[in-house]
Amino acid sequence: MDFAFTDEQLELKRQARAWLSERYPLDRDFDGPQDDRWAELAELGWLGVSVDEAEGGAGLGFVEEAILIEELGYALYPGPYLATVGFALASLGPDDRAAVAAGRTKWSAEIRGLVPWLRSVDRVVDTDGLAHDARGEELVSVDPSRPLGRLERTNGSPLPGHRDIPRARAAMAAEALGVAQRVLELGVEHAKTREQFGRPIGVYQAVSHQLADTYADVELARSLVYWAAWCVAEDDEQAPVAAAATKAFAAEAAVAACERSIQVHGGTGFTWEHPLHRFYKRALWLEGCGSRPAELRGEVADAVLGVTVGV
Repeated sequence: MDFAFTDEQLELKRQARAWLSERYPLDRDFDGPQDDRWAELAELGWLGVSVDEAEGGAGLGFVEEAILIEELGYALYPGPYLATVGFALASLGPDDRAAVAAGRTKWSAEIRGLVPWLRSVDRVVDTDGLAHDARGEELVSVDPSRPLGRLERTNGSPLPGHRDIPRARAAMAAEALGVAQRVLELGVEHAKTREQFGRPIGVYQAVSHQLADTYADVELARSLVYWAAWCVAEDDEQAPVAAAATKAFAAEAAVAACERSIQVHGGTGFTWEHPLHRFYKRALWLEGCGSRPAELRGEVADAVLGVTVGV
């Protein structure tokens, strides 16, 4: 069995990296207005990757969406793609999916009483699977580009789909993988170019071991992310445990990768001018959204041991 990406998936990844790098460079003004380029995402077909062709989508699957979400994390993309495609899309009916694919609507979903991007989307799926207009109190979060909100419930309308928790968890893990990969690369580049005592700092074990640990974490996270993405795409029975495992590991790996990279950068890594703190905040946001890693490991343990909750 071939577990590698297809040529088409690799091309999608390359094109996404190039497009996002041009529009969201690391030296951009993170504190100014952030354009989510929603209409452009629709033109690229990214909003309808897993939407049926009859509904205006590409008719592909969640693996391709995970590839895009990883690249969005790598670029610290500011818009609600994760919320719309990762959190809400599975709940929507044909007309709403078509509207998403065309770029006409943005969605989010209520997660443990909080709604990511509440003020940036049009509609919200609540915890009961009902659709509401996106209204309510906006709250700050650890990541300023990811505000939260408390939904003001109106007369919610039922949706034909279902809340796909494994899909949401796998999507967050994919974004965490992109974050971890980017900060690893930033750390490696700094270790190769920064010199102390006439030698690149990467030759010293205190630096190289930090980066080696991150590399090992990133590669394991990658395996878990695409195992979970495949399970979600194929509606495999292992999807719940795969998504719980990958979200737990990838989110923690991203946080640890940021912390190590900050250490490798020394004083530079602690400055507001360097983008590392923004990746760190994104990683912390992903780790804390929904079930935390310890809870997810408990779910994995229950599944492995055959524990039935509530009996």
